[in-house]
Amino acid sequence: MKYWLMKSEPDVFGIDDLEAAPRSTTAWDGVRNYQARNMLRDEFQRGDLAFLYHSSCKEPGIAGVIEVVRPGYPDPSALDRKSPYFDPQSDKQSPRWYSVDVKLDRRIDPPITLKELREHQRGALKDMLLLRRGNRLSVTPVTAKEWNFILGMR
Repeated sequence: MKYWLMKSEPDVFGIDDLEAAPRSTTAWDGVRNYQARNMLRDEFQRGDLAFLYHSSCKEPGIAGVIEVVRPGYPDPSALDRKSPYFDPQSDKQSPRWYSVDVKLDRRIDPPITLKELREHQRGALKDMLLLRRGNRLSVTPVTAKEWNFILGMR
């Protein structure tokens, strides 16, 4: 099993949206970064766990735990002309973008804020990619040590 952190803007898609989805399950689509795409396509497996991280909001932070229920598959939004994630360079035979399906495992209430995480960036979270300057990836791996430490914060 691997651990991940997946960022989403809560006004676009947040934990409330996931919780309201049928069976609290949905596609994680619209990722348009090649490095993140490669992780979704090549590394995500059924049963992996991820932190759902709310970004670009008043109080960024980890709002919940999600489980991967379907590993990487071609992102259908890339071929949908009505989707904001449509990519005219994509084609069905050679997909450019990938999705995974995720299910809400549990909310973290209150969320673990970015400020709280940063309090540990010289200690247990010193190597966490989220806390590195300039990191803007929407998907990042999390080590088992980081995962367990963060869960222990609540």
